Amino acid sequence: MPDLLFDVLADSLLDTIKLVPFLLLTYIVMETIEHSASGTAERLIARADKSGPVVGALLGALPQCGFSAMAATLYAGRVITAGTLVAVILSTSDELIPVFMAHGAQVGRMLSIIGIKVVIGMVVGLLVDVVLRSLHRAGDGHPHIAELCKRAHCHCGEADDADEVNPHEHGGEYASCGCVYDHSHHAHSDGHGRWWHIVRSALVHTVEVSLFIFVITFLCGLAIELLGEETLALALGEHPVRATFLAALIGLIPNCGASVAISELFIDGTLATGPMLAGLLVSGGMGLLVLFRTNADQRQNIEIAVFIYLVGVTCGLVANAMGLVL
Repeated sequence: MPDLLFDVLADSLLDTIKLVPFLLLTYIVMETIEHSASGTAERLIARADKSGPVVGALLGALPQCGFSAMAATLYAGRVITAGTLVAVILSTSDELIPVFMAHGAQVGRMLSIIGIKVVIGMVVGLLVDVVLRSLHRAGDGHPHIAELCKRAHCHCGEADDADEVNPHEHGGEYASCGCVYDHSHHAHSDGHGRWWHIVRSALVHTVEVSLFIFVITFLCGLAIELLGEETLALALGEHPVRATFLAALIGLIPNCGASVAISELFIDGTLATGPMLAGLLVSGGMGLLVLFRTNADQRQNIEIAVFIYLVGVTCGLVANAMGLVL
């Protein structure tokens, strides 16, 4: 048991560390957008809305589950659309590629699965955005990054407020987030001071989300290890329809072990194509976990998770009905 705990702890720590650079980069980009004086960034975001799901699905196909975490964070700040987020999660390959390569599986077989996931991600993501726009539920088209900062209590917006304050009205200095502004160094604060606020706020967000990811990943990983792959194989290998629903449910577990188990069971022949597709479509790395941590609207988070689950199950059932074999 101690060895099991240590292994799960080590795996959880490694999985979390892999995401840190992606989260930090994402928050730096978001904070830069928030501190930008011009509307250039917002105009670029607005123009990219319609093609977002296409780009997102292609990025998700890369062998790195960090893109789903980035997408969830960007969506929480309304930098990208719901369709783009869905496209990234559905196409995320997570541990599919490493598992297939480790088992020496056919490259063409692996690329076929990735291609199907990308196409489904693109189509579903584009449809989601079209439907939400027609229902006037696509948002106002502007980022809402300041709301993330407010919830995290990082006071990252105070840097800009300090720049607008007359230093003489505050005794020649203005404290914001631990930084002191005075008249003689005001020009310096506009450059280096502002970048320090951007990086500091990004670090605060990254640490908070990373700790949350580590705890949940550890608990989920421990549950998967205690359950065992043999138990999963028995539950998934008897009936294709039930296996499709169960595989998609397992895919929702925010842990790399879920996609590893589904991929290995498929390669071993225990899992049919339909259940495999259902599980791997839903298995979007840490995307949903980060979404629940960063997006304040929990009802919306649940709706997105349920929608992705239903997409995975539907595609799996269609594959079963067609007799698709990969």
